[in-house]
Amino acid sequence: MIRPGSKESQIYDNNSQKVYPQPIDENMNQNMDTMDSMIGRIFNNISSLKAAYIQLQEAHTPYDPDKIQTADKLVIDELTRLSELKHTYREKNPKPVAASPQDSHLLSEIQEQQNLLKTYEVMVKKFQSQIQNRDTEITLLQQQIDEAKHRKSKLEKKLKQRGLLNKESEESDEEENYFSIELTPSLFTSAADNAYQSIHDFSKPLINMMKAAGWDLDAAANAIEPDVVYTRRAHKKYAFESYICQRMFSGFHEESFSIKAATASVSNEAFFHQFLAVRAMDPLDVLSQNPDSVFGKFCRSKYLLLVHPKMEGSFFGNMDQRNYVMSGGHPRTAFYQAFLKLAKSIWLLHRLAYSFDPKVRVFQVKKGSEFSEIHMESVVKNMVLDESAERPKVGLMVMPGFLIGTSVIQARVYLSDVKYAD
Repeated sequence: MIRPGSKESQIYDNNSQKVYPQPIDENMNQNMDTMDSMIGRIFNNISSLKAAYIQLQEAHTPYDPDKIQTADKLVIDELTRLSELKHTYREKNPKPVAASPQDSHLLSEIQEQQNLLKTYEVMVKKFQSQIQNRDTEITLLQQQIDEAKHRKSKLEKKLKQRGLLNKESEESDEEENYFSIELTPSLFTSAADNAYQSIHDFSKPLINMMKAAGWDLDAAANAIEPDVVYTRRAHKKYAFESYICQRMFSGFHEESFSIKAATASVSNEAFFHQFLAVRAMDPLDVLSQNPDSVFGKFCRSKYLLLVHPKMEGSFFGNMDQRNYVMSGGHPRTAFYQAFLKLAKSIWLLHRLAYSFDPKVRVFQVKKGSEFSEIHMESVVKNMVLDESAERPKVGLMVMPGFLIGTSVIQARVYLSDVKYAD
């Protein structure tokens, strides 16, 4: 007979049905222990994954390929561990059923971690793609460095043969910087900006000398380009910049730059050598060494073209400086030295244009042309355009534009009869 309250009575319920509370409690505890352990491992894994991901981000700034590779391996290892935990859980729980609120909470946590896992997998794939792109960029840059070193070696050899490079200068840091110049579109863009700045700078003493000589600047501006409607009287300075540009860029499209004594069919490398040889020197020093060089002939011809005899006579009261230039000399007057800075910048731009293969092409914009943001840039900023009105028209071309392959360096223009914001 089974006594009430005895140990044996605990295996029967009121309907005399057998129940097994102890084994079920043990299984539940085991499952709970396993689940708690699983959740703990997941959270630890997620923490490690986050740390590896942060390390991967930091390796990109600054960009360090070795650190990126190490961090990438850590992220992949943590993702692999997290994926193994996911598969282990699915094998043990093929059809999870939320038997209790606590089980529902655990399943919800697991689902959240699985979603997080997917997010990190996407992010890692993105980083792997970025790493691959960076590796490709590094390879291309290394090839460019190797090519630059090869060109540098050839250039040094040729300059040595011509006596333009000695051992002392070859070993100096200054010479190292001299040969580190690369022939790139950005180099040409910078040279074009310098050329325009030199036109602007030379226009100032030219206008001042006109004023001192009693010139009517309004009449002079109208003579350069008639019927231009200037928004402000001060804008007439662009007429004089346009005048300088027209004279200095005359013949730019020709390899000889309209210098009769210049030889044709010069190689791209030779043009670049000339650019490098003159670039760092004072123009008067270059002319002192060889007054009758190609650069010297260019300066002489452009000065005589730019400064009209009547202009020079009114400026100086005589033709002494002009006669000196025509006889082959290069005077050391302040006005001529200001001109030489202008001439040097235009000369360098031409040398650089013919250093490229294919060469850089120059293009002009005619008066009355419709303004185009693609090929033109207004020299006066903050213009106010009326959308209902016609497109503004070009009044003056102040600086030509250039084509470097498919890239465009916009021509600088003054737009006639356009309103500008204050």
